[in-house]
Amino acid sequence: MGSDPQYAKYPNLSLAQDIFTLTNLASSEPSRQASLRKLKDAISDHKMAPLYRYLAHPLEGVLNTAGEGAARTSSVAGSRKANGVSSILGSRKDTVDFEFPWDEQLYEKLKVDNEQELESFQKEEEEAAEKAGDTEVQAARGKRAEFWARVGDKEKAISSYEAVFEKTGVLGTKIDLVLAIIRIGIFFGDKVSVKKNVDRAKALVESGGDWDRRNRLKAYQGLHLLTTRSYNLAAPLLLDSLSTFTSYELCSYSSLVVYSVLAGSISLKRVDFKSKVVDAPEIKAILGDGDDKMAALSGALSSGPGAGDEEMIEASSATPAPAATAVNLTALGSSSAPVEAEVPIDFAPLAGLVRSLYIGNYQNFFLALAAVEENFFSQDRYLYEHKSWFVREMRLRGYQQLLQSYRVVGLGSMAKDFGISVDFLDHDLAKFIAADRIPCTIDRVNGIIETNRPDDKNKQYTDVVKQGDGLITKLQKYGQAVRLRGSERG
Repeated sequence: MGSDPQYAKYPNLSLAQDIFTLTNLASSEPSRQASLRKLKDAISDHKMAPLYRYLAHPLEGVLNTAGEGAARTSSVAGSRKANGVSSILGSRKDTVDFEFPWDEQLYEKLKVDNEQELESFQKEEEEAAEKAGDTEVQAARGKRAEFWARVGDKEKAISSYEAVFEKTGVLGTKIDLVLAIIRIGIFFGDKVSVKKNVDRAKALVESGGDWDRRNRLKAYQGLHLLTTRSYNLAAPLLLDSLSTFTSYELCSYSSLVVYSVLAGSISLKRVDFKSKVVDAPEIKAILGDGDDKMAALSGALSSGPGAGDEEMIEASSATPAPAATAVNLTALGSSSAPVEAEVPIDFAPLAGLVRSLYIGNYQNFFLALAAVEENFFSQDRYLYEHKSWFVREMRLRGYQQLLQSYRVVGLGSMAKDFGISVDFLDHDLAKFIAADRIPCTIDRVNGIIETNRPDDKNKQYTDVVKQGDGLITKLQKYGQAVRLRGSERG
């Protein structure tokens, strides 16, 4: 078997984004209608009877909010959470009531088509068992597993893939099967299943997986960590995937760029942020201006601590231009290159966020941060539930970056730098100070912020005292337990 991935076509994860868009309060009406058309076409073209019932059934459908099943809204909502559907539909607090139309005749027709297709798979498997060998039998079983993944039946797809896995001896095929199970978990928002199978895939890859599957797993693992808010762990994996990305069954290259930049911006130290995000050729080719893009594409641009400070587009000063898509040059001409054109993305807010944070233009940084929240976090199913946390942590990063350069800063001067009111800055900083996230004090009477920078020895002393107190408390509890047991024995 070659290195080309198997079982990589289904499920179509872009449909999960369309389902999310339908009930996302922040989605525009045109995008909601476009997603509805795409979902209807996919259900009809791919005979997705199980998914259609799962979404639209008047009693059990997770998108049903009216009609016959209205009296069961509360029980349906409870089943959504139990089934891990919340990641598909978005936050439970601010969704749009959306009724996906149910057509009983269409559903019955799709069911008949599914039964006929399953009969053909069964016949093919029986003929292979009689006239051919194990390879042909496995191929027929693989077709059945892909069928269940295509039509959107989570449980049957996973069980079918597991059955194929048990009878497969080729390591590369086993890895592909586990990656397919991971995508099913991602589609239905089942983070527990995704984590379990990511660990399973890692063990298989470490036992002798090839270079291509090792790189594909990086993207899978990075995306999973992103959805669980482990941005510090996701950043190196996603950034490493940029130059070797071929996992188009997982997400588009444009989406990978967005995820990589966001994870790197919030988690990397300044030196690493410059070398891996600000000056990275793969990112410069997308977020930079015309000259930077040409230099990156031609290989003239190098990354690293010694690289020049080439300009990126500012979100507030960029000339309006048509939205573009990122192009992965490593995949051009390969079998893994995407068949469908990617949706154009306006990267200007992201470029503005990166550049303004790095050069310390904090007013533009806050403006770009608001644009990133609106254009990316509010629209993406993987980012949506983390948008408030991300905005808060990025504000903290901006405050920390400015304050670490000064012993004393004027409250009004800092508020002006960030383009916010003094009252907002005072209230915002107070929360971070109370949580020991920023070592400073606010003197509102004199209108200053005084930073407290303990040296390493004092910090080590404080840590030893704090950890020592905890250890003494545990030893005292242990001693009491031992004495009690001794008296009981007496």
